[in-house]
Parts: sequence; C-alpha cells; structure tokens
Amino acid sequence: MEIIHPNKSLLEEKDASSRIHWPPSPPATDNDPKESNIDHNSSGFDGISGDIDELDIKTSRRYPLPPPSRPDNGVLAEDLKTPDNHVVRDPRLIRLTGVHPFNVEAPLTDLFDEGFITTKDLHYVRNHGPVPRVEDSEMMDWEFTIEGMVDNPIKMTLEQLIKQYEQVTYPVTLVCAGNRRKEQNVVRKTKGFSWGAAGLSTALWTGVVIGDLLRAAMPKRGARYVCFEGADKLPNGYYGTSIKLNWAMDPNRGVMVAHKMNGEVLTPDHGKPLRIIIPGQIGGRSVKWLKRIIITKEPSDNWYHIYDNRVLPTMINPEMSADMPDTWKDERYAIYDLNTNSATCYPAHDERLTLPDVTGSYNIRGYAYAGGGKRVTRVEITFDKGKTWILADISYPEDEYRLAPDGEELFGGRLDMTWRESCFCWCFWNLEVSISQFQAADDIMVRAMDESMMVQPRDMYWSVLGMMNNPWFRVVIHKEGHALRFEHPTLPALMPGGWMERVKKAGGNLSNGFWGEKLSGEDEKIEEVEPAKEICMINKDVNRTITIDELRRHDGELEPWFVVGGQVYDGTKFLEGHPGGAPSIIGAAGQDVTDEFLAIHSENAKAMMVDYHIGSLDRASLDALANCGNDAVEGTEPREIFLQSKAWTKAILSAKKKVSADTKIFTFTLEHAEQLIGLPVGQHLMIRLRDPVTREAIIRAYTPISKGTDRGKLDVLIKIYHDTPERKGGRMTRALDSIPVGHFVDFKGPVGKFEYLGRGLCAISGQRRIVKRFIMVCAGSGITPIFQVLRAVMADPEDPTTCLVLDGNRAEEDILCKQELDQMVKGNERRCRLLYALSRPGPSWTGLTGRMGPALFEKEVGPRSSAGREELVLICGPAALEESVRDIFTGMGWKDDDLLFF
Repeated sequence: MEIIHPNKSLLEEKDASSRIHWPPSPPATDNDPKESNIDHNSSGFDGISGDIDELDIKTSRRYPLPPPSRPDNGVLAEDLKTPDNHVVRDPRLIRLTGVHPFNVEAPLTDLFDEGFITTKDLHYVRNHGPVPRVEDSEMMDWEFTIEGMVDNPIKMTLEQLIKQYEQVTYPVTLVCAGNRRKEQNVVRKTKGFSWGAAGLSTALWTGVVIGDLLRAAMPKRGARYVCFEGADKLPNGYYGTSIKLNWAMDPNRGVMVAHKMNGEVLTPDHGKPLRIIIPGQIGGRSVKWLKRIIITKEPSDNWYHIYDNRVLPTMINPEMSADMPDTWKDERYAIYDLNTNSATCYPAHDERLTLPDVTGSYNIRGYAYAGGGKRVTRVEITFDKGKTWILADISYPEDEYRLAPDGEELFGGRLDMTWRESCFCWCFWNLEVSISQFQAADDIMVRAMDESMMVQPRDMYWSVLGMMNNPWFRVVIHKEGHALRFEHPTLPALMPGGWMERVKKAGGNLSNGFWGEKLSGEDEKIEEVEPAKEICMINKDVNRTITIDELRRHDGELEPWFVVGGQVYDGTKFLEGHPGGAPSIIGAAGQDVTDEFLAIHSENAKAMMVDYHIGSLDRASLDALANCGNDAVEGTEPREIFLQSKAWTKAILSAKKKVSADTKIFTFTLEHAEQLIGLPVGQHLMIRLRDPVTREAIIRAYTPISKGTDRGKLDVLIKIYHDTPERKGGRMTRALDSIPVGHFVDFKGPVGKFEYLGRGLCAISGQRRIVKRFIMVCAGSGITPIFQVLRAVMADPEDPTTCLVLDGNRAEEDILCKQELDQMVKGNERRCRLLYALSRPGPSWTGLTGRMGPALFEKEVGPRSSAGREELVLICGPAALEESVRDIFTGMGWKDDDLLFF
C-alpha cells in the first residue's frame, strides 16, 4: 500500500503489514529512571543571559519537553513595513487577517507532529494590533500594578516578581474561542475571521500563581472580579478583560502571571515580558503584555471584554446585533470555559491512499480538549454518520508531569502538579482501522465527551461572532479509482478547499442537518439574500493605472488626488463646491480615505464620484498603502499640535459629564499636558470609532466647546440619540456613550470652509470677507459651532462685530450651554442680543414660545439690508430647521452667499 500525503515524510510505516502508527512522541530524554541532567541546548534551546533565563533542567522522570525551536527564523519581509518590524516569526504560520495585525495558526499537520508541547515558532497568535516593543534591557524594569478594591495596592517590576515570589511551571493548552470558525463562515458569514482547526497550542509556562499576588494585595469585601489590562494600544483602548475573583484565587484553576514560555523569556507575539495564563478558559482571557490587575465589584467595562468573546443567541444576525448594546453587555453570553472539542489530523486534508490490495490498516489520529479543568473521558469514531460508534484510544501526556516527585523544578519553576486533578491540556486520540473500513465508508466523524458527560453536538450552533464551534468533525472519503482521498471540512483563512465549500458551491444546504447532502426526493435551494445595490463610483471608460509615487505627487493644494476603494479621484474641480470646504479635500490628498468617505457621504455624493474618477491604483501600490496606511499616528517625539489634517490622532476619553437628560460633555486627554488642540475658530474636527459589531468606521464631524488654543484637554458637547419606536438612534452618539472612560478615540482635522479670524474678518472657502453683524440661528446641540464663534467675538472687547443669537429648543432643560451664553452676554447687551424660543415651555417660562418660524425671523431679522455682504447668517441644527431657515431667509431677499450652514 502506497501512502501519498502533502507531508509524506511525516508518516511512517511500521513493518511489512503496513500498519501505520502515530508518529508524534515525547522528545527523546534519558531513559534511565534515575535522576539525570539534561542540557537544554541539546533540546534545541538557545541560552539567554540573565537570572530568568537559566534553563538547566533536573528531572527524575520522563515527561514531554519542548521540541527544538528553529534557530534561523527572523523578521519576515512582509512585516518590515508594519509596526511589527521588530518581531521574529516563522514563515510556516498561516496569516488569517492579511499582513497586519498578526493572527496566525500553524498548518494542522505541522502542529500535530510537534507533539504535546508546541514550540514558540508554531504556537498560534491572536493579536488585535501592533505588538508592543520591549527591549531585553528593559524587561526586568517592566512595571505592573494591582489596584482597585484592595487594601494594599501593589506596584512592582518583573524583577521583583521573580525574586520575591515562588515560581511554578505548568503545561497549559491555550485555545482561541474562534477555533474552527471557518466552518461557521462557510455556512453563513460571521463577524470574525476564519480560523481553521489549529487555533490551539500547548506550552510550558513559568511564573507566579496569581492567588499569591492577590492575597498580598488584600481584596476588599464585596470584590468579585479581577480585571486584566495589557499594553497593546488599540483603536478601542487597551485590550482588557476580566474573570471572577474566586476563580483566580482557586489553586485548582491554575491562573498565573507568566514570564517564560518553554523555558525561554516570552517572545513579543506571546506577551513579552509578562502575561496572564488562564488554563481551561478561552485564550482571549489570557491578556498579554500585562500592565494592570484591577480588583472590581463588576465585570470589566473594557470595550474588548464587552464586544469580543461572546456567543450571542443564534437567532441574532449581524444586522440585529449592531443595535443591541444591552445584549452585548449581558454577562450570560460571555465565554469563559472552553467547550469540549476534537478534530482529526490524520488522515490529513488531500491525503491519498493508493490501494493495490485491501490489506493493512491505518491509524486515525487527532486531538481533543475540554474546558474548566475537565478531562476528556472518551473519543468516539463513526463511519456511518452516527448510527454506530467505535471507542478510540486516548493518551494524556499531561499526566506524565503528575508523576514528578514533590519539589521537582522545571525551567526554574516548581512543577506543582502531583496533587491537582484538574486538566489544563489537550489529549491525543487514535484508532487503528482496516483499510476495508475506509473503502466501505463515505466519511469519518469524531466526537469527544468530557467527565461531566457533555458531548460534542452533531450540528453547528451558529452565532454572530462565530465562536466555540464544536460539532462533530467530519472528514469525507473520496473513492478515486484505486485510491482513497480524504477531504477536511475547510482550510483556514481564504485558502480554498474542503468539502463544505464544495458542497455549498454545488447548491447544497449546509444547515439541513445532513452535511449538505440532498435527501431522497428533496428539491431544495439555498435561500440567497439579495445583496444591497451599490452606487457605482467608477467611470468605466477610464483605464488608467496609477502608482503610489504618482498619487503622492498630488498630495497638496494643487490637484489633490485621493483614493477610495482602490480607485483614484481628482478633487481639483470640486474644491470650491465641497460643502466641507477645500481643506476637507486637501487634507485627504495623497491618502486612502475609504473609511471616512464611505462613513460620511450620502448616496448622492457617491454617485457624483464618477465625474472625478481618473484611474485605479496598481497592485503594488495597494499593498504599500495597506502596509503603511495613513491611520492613527504615534510619534516618538511629542508633537506641539494635536490635530493633524492628514492623520488620525488618538486621545483618551477621561471623563463624561451629564449636562441634560440626553446630552453629555466628553472630555478627552491629549498626548501630553502642553499639547495645543490646534482648531481654528469656526472649524470642526472629525471623530472616528469602530462599530463594535461590524467593525466599520463611524466618523462624524463635531465642534468642541474647548477653545482651539486650549492645551492638554479637549471637551466635546454631544447629544445622545437613543433608539425610539419611531426611529433608530445615532450610531456615533450611542457608540460614544457606551465606551468606558480610558478608551481611545481617533481625531482628525481641522475641517470646514468657514474660519473666524477676528474683529469681523472671516474666511469662507479661502475668500476673505468683512462682517459687521452675525445672525446666529441654532437648535439643540447645534449651539456648539455658534458658541465657538460667539465666544471669540465677545472675548475681544475691541471687536466691533455685533451678534443676534436665536436658539430654539423644546424645553428649558434642553437649552445647552445656557449658563455660559448668559454670562457672555451679561453686560454686553449692546454687542449681542440673545433670544431663546421654546416649543414646549414650562409654566415659569417668560421668554419666546413656539417654533422658530417666519414670524420670528421677520420680526427679529427682516429683509436683507443695504449693508449686503456685511451681514452673515450662521445656521446649525436639525435638517428640518436648516431647510426652513433657507426658505424663509431667501424669501426675505437674502442670498445664498449670506447663509452659511455648519
């Protein structure tokens, strides 16, 4: 019998009977049962200087040690233009999310063939953004804190952690909650990227039992949770999550603060220099680059704890989930313990058996794991779709560590496993079958059960994030002449292949309960959702290809070119007509502005783009833009001015102050205390957040109430538009309201075509104009740009400009900034007249009543005077108000040039 396999050298034949046996076995150690010294270099480890890098191992028994790492790995070419250009990586790893950030799994057979312990080279990686850079010389000075509801807050360095606390070493399997998600994505797209079946790995972790640290910090009565926060700076704040305090304190849970992996210091991808390890729970709880441990009464309010690692009810689709903030915050849907899962590794995908005869046997092999410290107690194989089952043999390499005597040390940490019954690791299963069983079957399916008798389900539980996928793992057997070919469900990432994609392309319904196979007499069709019609933004007669160098030669005020969706547009002809002013186009010049363009512009604006389309970027330029991007920037040197016209800049949400029932002042802390906001009077800034579900950019323009000359802090007054039975709420305002203090938010600017230069001098689309009187019409939160200009006028006693402010609201409590406005005008009534109008006044209201309409404007403003261009109407409010004001004022003889809409 000939075996043809993508990794043929990995299979071994056992003798003339052609019985194939599981190749992975513990790395060779001294078989002498007496104590022996093992040189770590003989196991493939490179010595590293420093106290924590001593890898001399004294063992009394035989248990698995790490296989050799690859000594020739380096920084990969694709990482050189990313923030991870300092990280050494293995080229065998399969990238699941493009070049950056780094989310990878090993080829399934390579992972399995390494055996029980996975090298740092092939261990899966889940990164949400750039990897924090920590030099070797800085590691021992790395600080972290234990704070919150504790009587004894602690701040310590890694050096203190190693010297002052006992070290332990545990073998632990980490599993991403998205393991096997590709199968869910084939059935129906989830909001997660496509993990294959290798989103798990096992390593020996060395560090300190977290219970020792927490007892030293002395949690207060009422504390129930332990929150962890890393140093990875992400679009939605630092990565953080939480677990229950009693779990962390329970030694059976094995939660630890780790600084070594397989006897070596942590690599950057795995949390250098310090991380949390939580056995039996999903990998998303094991925070890397640890900076803070916070004891709290409630679960973490970190964005990533709320909007990641959850299994929402299966009837909630992606569109529904975007408008269900309370559902996302429901801790019942948060994932902690792993569920029971298994997969077949051999036969591998596309492995072939050539059959000159039907003699011999084959050893089917795979892995299984359970969660919460439970042991996998059985693994069963079926060749007839579940009618009958065969028990597989299971091996538990983890148990070999339990045989180590008390006091045994490994990699500088006490093994400490002789007393513990809980299981932290995967196990391996195998079943030797005759080739004739393969020939008689259409597929092989495996399921596992844990000690609580929880068994893998037959069918998939689809959910919006595509996590915890664990139905029976099915391998299809194809009969091809004198050969058998095996086909796994899927391949990871965008790699084509697998029976699920094949069945779906052929029209099979993967959710019919029979793996997409058509039943007798069945005439079914998959219901396809009709895609939304997209606005064409491309001139089909344009065939020009443009390079990134050519694009960047047009990154200024003359002929500004920009990119949307890989297509290049020339904004020169629209500089004067753009509602946001020429600076909005000039600020986009030379950049890919896909996110912000699609987030801001209407369908009508998108349809206009055909007229400005001049070509498409070539493939190399698209890759270059993707690698370097023009996203939020962080420089090593502190910048004097916060706002940047061509780059997003991060600020931290540091406070929320409620000023009315639906309005808050959001305070953001800039990069340093002396940093200037840098916003001209009358202009706006852009705020960007990511939708927590769809990950689409939400971008809106706001006018802060801070002065542009303020430093260190930025205050923005925002009205929160909640959902009502009549209408959907505001995506941005609801997103801002839901994020916690400490969250990062992106800013860009300035934008806008109006600027007040002082003492009556304005600039509108670059053209200067002298104004002797401003007529300011606003409603609700539309006060903010009006407030900004009025403040500039009133702050200068030498400014001759006069102002009339008409501010309309429903009730008195809806008048925003009223105290500040009244204070500005007090004593300056000659220079400014301030009128409030309420549509739903209370009994004590003595001001104007009713909506702002023709009668009010005719009385207080009247027809355009002979002064003409010396008067300017500034308008900001709901669309209905702005349309009404335009109609009324043009009806009174005012020209469009006299009306400026913010």
